[in-house]
Amino acid sequence: MISEHDCSQLDAKDELAHLRELFALPADTIYLDGNSLGAQPKAALSHAQHIISQEWGTDLIKSWNKAGWFNRPLSIGNELAPIIGAGPDEVAVTDSTSVNIFKAVAGALHIQKNNATTAQRRIILTERSNFPTDIYILEGIKHFLDDGYELRLVDSPADLEHAIDTDVAVVLLTHVNYRTGYMLDMAALTAHAQQQGALIIWDLCHSAGAVPVDLTQAKADFAVGCTYKYLNAGPGAPAFIWVPKKHQALFTQPLTGWWAHQSPFEMQPSFQAAGDIRGALCGTQPMISLSLVSSGLAAFKQTSMEKIRLKSLALTDLFIRLIEQRCANHPLTLETPRDHAHRGSQVSIAHPHGYAVIQALIEQGVIGDYREPHIMRFGFTPLYTSFMDVWRAVDILTDILDHKKYDINLAKSAVT
Repeated sequence: MISEHDCSQLDAKDELAHLRELFALPADTIYLDGNSLGAQPKAALSHAQHIISQEWGTDLIKSWNKAGWFNRPLSIGNELAPIIGAGPDEVAVTDSTSVNIFKAVAGALHIQKNNATTAQRRIILTERSNFPTDIYILEGIKHFLDDGYELRLVDSPADLEHAIDTDVAVVLLTHVNYRTGYMLDMAALTAHAQQQGALIIWDLCHSAGAVPVDLTQAKADFAVGCTYKYLNAGPGAPAFIWVPKKHQALFTQPLTGWWAHQSPFEMQPSFQAAGDIRGALCGTQPMISLSLVSSGLAAFKQTSMEKIRLKSLALTDLFIRLIEQRCANHPLTLETPRDHAHRGSQVSIAHPHGYAVIQALIEQGVIGDYREPHIMRFGFTPLYTSFMDVWRAVDILTDILDHKKYDINLAKSAVT
């Protein structure tokens, strides 16, 4: 039996515990929703004040040169690159994940269509359980290209290898599933897709900053991801896109805005692609929110993804064991894999009244979130989640379930 003292001892031995002090966490809150929105780094406030008062307020338009605004999407991309196993000048922090998916898929399809071997391929493949925006973007591309493209949806991770065949042009997969936390084998699926002649794009929204990722070692083709979850960059912070050097010369995308031009300030009347990672940009960047991505990345420079992963697995193992130890008599179903090789940094648990239970938890200061159908999601961010957070969260959950302290008639909020 795991005790409260055991959890306290785990915190005492935790070599990442000091990193919690870098984040502004309310004293009365157990925050288990970093998989949806990361906590605020304390440094973000002073950083934002400097950008607003000095770079914008005092230096005004001079900051495009003086403060390096113009190159900031790429300089911050270089800060982020080691976390995802990317090389220098291969990552741009820009736009939203949805927009970057559009760019990456369109660019991959363009490369395939201009390759004599793959020019006739018309299958775009993803998982049916992928995050909806990924599927919606693929549907939109298919509709607007109107060139016989077909969207193939795969129902199970076990079926992916068989489904990725020599008819497939482009594969878009999410490394860690948003609903269940199931983690795909990036290296194996990348190798298989490329053996079939397909190009593969990885969505890293639920893995960047949570699990070790090495895009270069996996020899992936493209990747996208957000910065506001495990990377703690702030609500709606710009996303990122990875275009490795092996594809940069041939990479082009339909949103050929002036920032993707090889000489944007020559103001030429026709587009000439930059031919490097700048080609993944589009228009003028939101400089304040973009700049705060650096505040989120700062904590990662004080540790390693390997240490973060070890703590993540320890936290999620503990949560699962405590749930099974203390809530065994309730209708809870574990949706997240027990196998470490296939688990991200969240635990998803189904309950017939999952939404009502999550709302009751939030009322008592334990913040998780809800996803259909019936799934309560709990995200564990090793930079600031403690083992005692896990104990207290399960303690409160147990009390809510044992005494049915939740309202099954509660109407759902716009954001769940």
